[in-house]
Amino acid sequence: MTTVAPEVLEAVVAAAEAAASALPSAAPLVPGTPVFDITAAPVPADAATAVVAGLTGSVRGSSLVVIGADLVDALRSSPLGELDVSAAVQPALTAAGAAFGQVVVETGRELPVDVALDSLSGGGMAVAVPLLADGEVRATYAALLSAAPSGSAGGPGAGRAGGTSGTGSSRGLDLLRDVEMEVTAELGRTRMTVRELLSLAPGAVVELDRAAGSPADLLVNGTLIARGEVVVVDEDFGIRITEIVGPKADTEGAA
Repeated sequence: MTTVAPEVLEAVVAAAEAAASALPSAAPLVPGTPVFDITAAPVPADAATAVVAGLTGSVRGSSLVVIGADLVDALRSSPLGELDVSAAVQPALTAAGAAFGQVVVETGRELPVDVALDSLSGGGMAVAVPLLADGEVRATYAALLSAAPSGSAGGPGAGRAGGTSGTGSSRGLDLLRDVEMEVTAELGRTRMTVRELLSLAPGAVVELDRAAGSPADLLVNGTLIARGEVVVVDEDFGIRITEIVGPKADTEGAA
């Protein structure tokens, strides 16, 4: 077992608390007792997958979050369609990285749990922290650092992701409440040949399949959820919602 400096332990625990605050969960998560043997780290009983991300900046190394099957199932059976697991966990990894100071957290990649834990068991200072809810391990945060952090931006007192426990679809929705998703406003669509695309130049006008004054579409992760009118708010464009539509409507307006 590698010796871990006290400042590393403090920083990883702060990072775990930040990850707990940003990780989608049906109940508030709190850090448990740190473990220094990564391969023996406590993980959820239903551990399904892990998301691993590199760390660069004031510290170098890697971090990961292990999540259970309940969250994975909720993401893959979302009412808005299947959501990417790595994208849903990325905000937690990014929040945790801020606890190490000026650190850039790379885009996470999904790996099997045993492979992910093995990837953090090499040289360096490694710490794993179980994230608990109601006394049970619901997720795990771990980090492998090549050097002690020069400063810590995280610490106790960060806001937590809340929620209420439940079963079935209500529990799945609770798990998804804090998942970040891409929202896109679409004015219209059209189809063009390669020749027409190559002929585009500044000043060219592309005609869309919408009449002037028609509502714009609001899509979440590519799924149509609403329509509305374009407005200007403090010199920025916005959408005033005029209609909420069901998921099936997404295929009706497709070109």
